Amino acid sequence: MATVRVDIDQHTADVLETRAAELGVTVPELIAELAALDGSAREASADEIAELDARAARATSDTLVSQDHVVQWLRTWGTREYRPWPGR
Repeated sequence: MATVRVDIDQHTADVLETRAAELGVTVPELIAELAALDGSAREASADEIAELDARAARATSDTLVSQDHVVQWLRTWGTREYRPWPGR
C-alpha cells in the first residue's frame, strides 16, 4: 500500500491525534474509518421506514430526549466513558 502525505492545519492534527488516542487507534486508521463512513447514502427499506414511523407515533413528551443529550452520549462511543443508553 502506498503512503500519501496530506497537509492539514495544526488544530486539525491535534484533534485527530486526540481522538485517535481516545479510540486506541492510529491517526491513519481513524482517517480510514472516517472515509469509509462517508460513503454513499444507504436506502432504507419499506419495513425500516414503517418501523421508524411506528416509533415516532409512540413518542410522547416524556419519552423525547434533547439532541444535546444524545450528542453527548454518542461522543462516548468507543471510549472508556461509554455506557449503554439509560433504561436499555
